[in-house]
Amino acid sequence: MNNPITITEGRAAPIGATFDGDGVNFAVFSENAERMVLCLFDADGTETGRVDLPERDGDVWHGYISGLRPGQHYGYRAHGPYAPEQGHRFNPNKLLMDPYAKRLTGHPTWHDTLMGYKVGTAKDPDLVIDPRDNARFMPRSVVEDPAFSWGEDEHPRTPIQQSVIYEAHVKGLTKRRADVPDPGTFLAMSSDPMLDYLTNLGITAIELLPVHAYLTDHFLHEKGLTNYWGYQTIGFFAPEPKYMARGQIDEFQQMVARFHSAGIEVILDVVYNHTGEGNELGPTLSFRGLDNASYYRLMPDNPRFYVNDTGTGNTVNVDHPMVLRMIMDSLRYWVEVMHVDGFRFDLCSTLGRVDEGGFDRGAAFFDAIRQDPVLGNVKLIAEPWDIGPGGYQLGAFPPPFMEWNDKYRDTVRRFWRGDAGEAPALADRLTGSALQFDHSSRPATSSVNLLTAHDGFTLMDTVSYVEKHNEANGEDGRDGHGENYSDNLGVEGPTEKEAINAARARRRRNMMATLMLSQGTPMILAGDEMGNSQSGNNNAYSQDNEISWIDWGSFDAEFHDFTRLMISFRKNHPLLRQKLFLHAQRREDGLDDLFWWRPDGQQMQDEDWQDPDLSCVAMELRMASGTPDYAETEQAIFAVFNAGGAVDMVIPDPPENTHWVWRVDTARGGRQTDVVSDQVKIPGQSVSVFVLDIHTS
Repeated sequence: MNNPITITEGRAAPIGATFDGDGVNFAVFSENAERMVLCLFDADGTETGRVDLPERDGDVWHGYISGLRPGQHYGYRAHGPYAPEQGHRFNPNKLLMDPYAKRLTGHPTWHDTLMGYKVGTAKDPDLVIDPRDNARFMPRSVVEDPAFSWGEDEHPRTPIQQSVIYEAHVKGLTKRRADVPDPGTFLAMSSDPMLDYLTNLGITAIELLPVHAYLTDHFLHEKGLTNYWGYQTIGFFAPEPKYMARGQIDEFQQMVARFHSAGIEVILDVVYNHTGEGNELGPTLSFRGLDNASYYRLMPDNPRFYVNDTGTGNTVNVDHPMVLRMIMDSLRYWVEVMHVDGFRFDLCSTLGRVDEGGFDRGAAFFDAIRQDPVLGNVKLIAEPWDIGPGGYQLGAFPPPFMEWNDKYRDTVRRFWRGDAGEAPALADRLTGSALQFDHSSRPATSSVNLLTAHDGFTLMDTVSYVEKHNEANGEDGRDGHGENYSDNLGVEGPTEKEAINAARARRRRNMMATLMLSQGTPMILAGDEMGNSQSGNNNAYSQDNEISWIDWGSFDAEFHDFTRLMISFRKNHPLLRQKLFLHAQRREDGLDDLFWWRPDGQQMQDEDWQDPDLSCVAMELRMASGTPDYAETEQAIFAVFNAGGAVDMVIPDPPENTHWVWRVDTARGGRQTDVVSDQVKIPGQSVSVFVLDIHTS
């Protein structure tokens, strides 16, 4: 090591490694540590010095070193008791990543020394401390100056009722495109070809699977697989290293700026409910070694073990004020410094679980976000479930949270599959899932409507497979959802039978049309619009290969054009994206705004909805003249969702000097311009949409 390091007391805020132009202030939280050592490294990973942080204020250890610059590599060693049965797992032999590190040099290299305990101990191995040093297998934290020349960058701030979200994986979306620079990276995501593609499609926001630095689990590493999705975070401030072509965090900022220039918002899928350190047999990489008893929720009767509401081995202790502060600091960093536009919270029910009880919509996490002036201006989306007590909480989150609506997904799949009794549920989904969301002054846009997501079948696989085909995951088919409400329409997997392929294409059109005609906020899984398949794998979390990477070479141009048509149709018809729930009565003029029709032209009655064989749902929407989005050229839409055979449908009487125009027909491929009156034959297995045109000849 080099000469002794001169360190002064510095300051306790901000937490992290902060460059001020002259040097670096280091600050790290640990309530239970007895000593905190800062380790410095050169760019080659050679340790150049160690020094104790000299001050401790409010359990934040801190110190200042003059002359250090951005690019300095560092880590911590925390001294304290190794007493797992009391919840403490300090081991100063282990180099630890800074939880606030803004960049990491890479990923841990799996080796037994990453464990804080002695691997191979026959009984209760985690109770025996491991004396070996792990530094050569650990990434280093890196001092960064995240200042970026944003120029005239502005958040698009697209009103939520105008939003169309596109869920995508940074690597998977671009890896198989030859016309983008550095495929699989942030720079590729925002390259000209991708921006042209996304703006042409009509999406307004891209929701990225986790981009925080994450870990590949040891059991996946042993099988030669990778944590592809990224739901094992080890750094809440650091971008995932492999998504940076040059290893610089400004690549993420460049991506955001370019998306904004195209009018596209950036939403991050964030994982604050657990970390990649796993259970008591997992590695000691950061949080566990800094202060296990503070960062994690431990079993009250035996703090050697972890509360596992997430199914990943541990649960972050959001009840601790300093852990909550870390989460809030992270969220604000990504908004203020990295300019993102919103967040989707993985297993968000976990973040609302208080102490050892169940879910509480008034939990500190929600209160902290709702009062925050920075986070109050971005989009917030909850995944409303986990495996803990009372974990399924669809519809229970406080405003302004939106929520992924799995009931929407399941209902649409079952209705178009032909399941009996699904028509009433479809009617509820079409109108914003009011049973779940119409309370607490929440808007209809609270429901994030989805047909598919990264977790599960793609849209093509939903109409091509009955069974999951997860053999490549190496878990003998035990993983992944067992009930997908899918239908192969006669053959499992790809087929050359034209009739089956035509039926699959029609089913996909029906489902995409349903999504774009529903009240709420639509979300499309990247690749669905072009017919992408994962060969029936419904849990491709470990498949960093052609199974998961979108296949641009098998581009379904016809379905892409249909999807673009339906997105455009939704944007051009404000009736389809109202924030207020439809209750069959307009608020401004007292007239009806929602009608349900039978094929004979009579309004649906209660007994009609009770028919288990009901397979045709006909909905008429009308807009109040006082509604802000009201357009003189549009007063009504009549949409028919027919999962059965052909139906003779009596069209509602149009007002004087108007007529109905048949604009969408999935049986005929999409756009139509037929003027209709009185009665029309609705094709079987189709969606038809009629628009009231007040300009008559």
